[in-house]
Amino acid sequence: MTFSIEQLLNEHSNDKFDLHEQFLNNQMVRVLKTIGYDRHYKKAVGQYLYDQEGTEYLDLLSGFGVFAIGRNHPTVIEALKETLTLELPNLVQLDVSILSGLLAKEILKTTPENLTKMFFCNSGTEAVEAAIKFARFTTKRDKIVFCDHGYHGLTMGALSLNGENIFREGFGTLLPNCEAIPFNDLVALEKALSSKDVAAFIVEPIQGKGVNVPDDNYLPEVERLCKKYGTLFVADEVQTGLGRTGKFWAIDHWNVQPDMICMAKALSGGFVPVGGVAITTKIMDTVYNRMDRAVVHGSTFAKNNMAMAAGLASLHVIHDEKLVENSLTLGTKIVDNLNAMTSRYELLKEARGKGMMIAIEFQSPKSLKLKAGWAMLEAANKGLFCQMVTIPLFKEHHILTQVAGHGMNVVKLLPPLNLTQKDHDTIVNAFDTTIGETHKMGGAIWDLGKNLASHALKK
Repeated sequence: MTFSIEQLLNEHSNDKFDLHEQFLNNQMVRVLKTIGYDRHYKKAVGQYLYDQEGTEYLDLLSGFGVFAIGRNHPTVIEALKETLTLELPNLVQLDVSILSGLLAKEILKTTPENLTKMFFCNSGTEAVEAAIKFARFTTKRDKIVFCDHGYHGLTMGALSLNGENIFREGFGTLLPNCEAIPFNDLVALEKALSSKDVAAFIVEPIQGKGVNVPDDNYLPEVERLCKKYGTLFVADEVQTGLGRTGKFWAIDHWNVQPDMICMAKALSGGFVPVGGVAITTKIMDTVYNRMDRAVVHGSTFAKNNMAMAAGLASLHVIHDEKLVENSLTLGTKIVDNLNAMTSRYELLKEARGKGMMIAIEFQSPKSLKLKAGWAMLEAANKGLFCQMVTIPLFKEHHILTQVAGHGMNVVKLLPPLNLTQKDHDTIVNAFDTTIGETHKMGGAIWDLGKNLASHALKK
């Protein structure tokens, strides 16, 4: 009997929610059904998703930034097909591979010149775990400093550096000697580093939770302070890297040189998980300082041929299609056009971000009727107003987006970098219409708000 994935998909085309309820995370199914996101997607091309009725959706999540080059890019598909048919030796382990060497070479062409070596792994959280270990071994210090509201992954070491309590609660004692400080606060950073016992300061150049952009002097001063106190500066570019912010690396906006860059997500092309850490030669030679330490840190599936091929193809697409430039140009236009609405909509505070990492923040209004509605939502669940925006964006305008974090009134856009002018117009017009509806008390959108509040209070 032949085995066919296509046949399996056809036989079970309407079973996915039942399968997840029975065998996987049934709470996720409950969430999707509650907010009306329970669609049966059948196809994905570039920045678009298509359900079984053929309805087109503009995906502004891109798998939390994974699909920076769009979904199912033909160049990456062909590279993976070719890799499969070449019958290459893979994961020999007592060997080194050509493709991993080539991918390391291509990545390091894009990084600051002080970063000369690569370590590969399978994900962003594994990259952070590696950075923690490398920093501790290199500096002979234990302490790691990170930022409030930062997000670095969900494995136990990375979770210890997670600035959002909802992810940490209930998982027991985490990694010791980890200290949180406010983001964009140089006084707090110097106070934390001045004890000279900090191995590394790990920071997202732009925070993913809320899309918080630092002051222009922040990261240059981070670099200076880390050097002053002997602390390694680790830039977590898992979400911000590979063109997301309109520069290849977000740190390029501030011309800084960290000691390590953590990366993943977009490097995979959305096909085969791959992560990595770009490091200095000093760090590499310190950690792997003898032949008997050649395997002191690694991962079984790291550097596998499929992942390396996906990474090489993805880098080619990013450069060939000028996606970094498109991210900067079109992302800036989206932010500017959304900000132009603030004079008309008192609930809209601002749009901000860099490139195609964008936040739309809402605020308490001044007019009494709107203020009462806002207060109702906030009392039920802080940040609930944003659900009142994202749900109609999805149902009425077929735009998939998300709230930027727990308890905040910020909608986040993290689209593929290949958006077009047509997509820009769709986004701006949809937000204009939806935000306009939120200013009409008594309309259908506020009926949705009341239902959301009622459901939140019942929980």
